[in-house]
Amino acid sequence: MAALGLFTLPKKERLCNRKEIDLLFGGASRSLAAYPLRMVYTMVPRGHDGVPLRMMVSVPKRCFKRAVKRNRVKRQVREAYRHVKADVGRLMETHPEETLLLAFVWLDSCLCDSATVSAKMTNLLERLCERL
Repeated sequence: MAALGLFTLPKKERLCNRKEIDLLFGGASRSLAAYPLRMVYTMVPRGHDGVPLRMMVSVPKRCFKRAVKRNRVKRQVREAYRHVKADVGRLMETHPEETLLLAFVWLDSCLCDSATVSAKMTNLLERLCERL
């Protein structure tokens, strides 16, 4: 049985602070792509809350005009992230003074099935672990 809280995504692990988002998309960040997903990431000093990972999902309006489809893609990406975030979390234990900020941006104007999104997410996070 999985440990309690292993496959959750609490509010404190979501990136919603405007200053952190500006820092992430500023210029010191790096990016990886596995079409239809692009991941932007950067490391920042860890704050007082002690969270090692923060993530956000962005689905542009130009990809899907209807909010229903944008929300579906966001749910798929968050679900895929929840299932593989433990690997990156273990890696971040070796960096106790830093927080990893992640942003997942959807690039395609077509819907994908959840298995495809999950495979792309796994690919991105494995490549991220190799770089860190």
